[in-house]
Amino acid sequence: MSFKEDLKEVAAFRFKDEKLTPIHNVGFCDLDNFLGVDEQIGILLKNTVKFVKNLPASDVLLWGERGTGKSSLVKAMLGKFFSEGLRIIQIYKSQINDLSHLYGLLRGEDYHFILFFDDLSFSIGEESWMVLKALLDGDIEERPSNILIYATSNRRHLAKEEDVNERFANDAYREMISLVERFGIRLAFLSFSKEQYLDIVKNYAKLRGLQLDEDTLNKSAMEWVQRGGSFTGRSAFQFVEYIYGEEKLKEFDFRYIIKDKYINS
Repeated sequence: MSFKEDLKEVAAFRFKDEKLTPIHNVGFCDLDNFLGVDEQIGILLKNTVKFVKNLPASDVLLWGERGTGKSSLVKAMLGKFFSEGLRIIQIYKSQINDLSHLYGLLRGEDYHFILFFDDLSFSIGEESWMVLKALLDGDIEERPSNILIYATSNRRHLAKEEDVNERFANDAYREMISLVERFGIRLAFLSFSKEQYLDIVKNYAKLRGLQLDEDTLNKSAMEWVQRGGSFTGRSAFQFVEYIYGEEKLKEFDFRYIIKDKYINS
């Protein structure tokens, strides 16, 4: 099928070799799965509604701790607004110089496109951020009105503050911060408290149908953190998936594969 035909049924694409390749089996995220980020959800929802309704909307930077739901929240927007013509195009930092060509491909299409940069960051001395800054701010070529940029990053300013090897690094760093200011909306995702983490665990356990009493679940969840987890939504999800797998495993007798001493350890 052609790109125009794919647009009717495909939600997401990759930009590769100056062509748009459909991404099948996109993992949509349900907003009901998110806890502790209600304010961020509300802001991003309103901004995305404005975008698909052809109202003025802002580019968005979602920054903060790993595993706090930044990327998942962007994918949740796609599931929410796919029927209203929203599509997402995954963009990598190495492709920034090709964005002008992408603008030409998307200009005039009857769909709204979010260009999605996941885990975006730069080092002092890189030049691609200057191109992105110009494209965000508007260079000679006007950006199509059906394109918006959503980016996630673990760094508030998209750069390593300790990178001082570049000559005039402070000036370069201030210039890079000016790139961040081109995003009209900047949403912070910080680590959760212990209580928030346990609430998220409880929610995921409910969604999985786990029949464990709350004290046992909380104790196991805290042990998970002590063994290398963290107070994040990602860690809570990984823990519940692990426990769910353990519970389902009890339904099988696999002692013919693994000796009892390993099963009971």
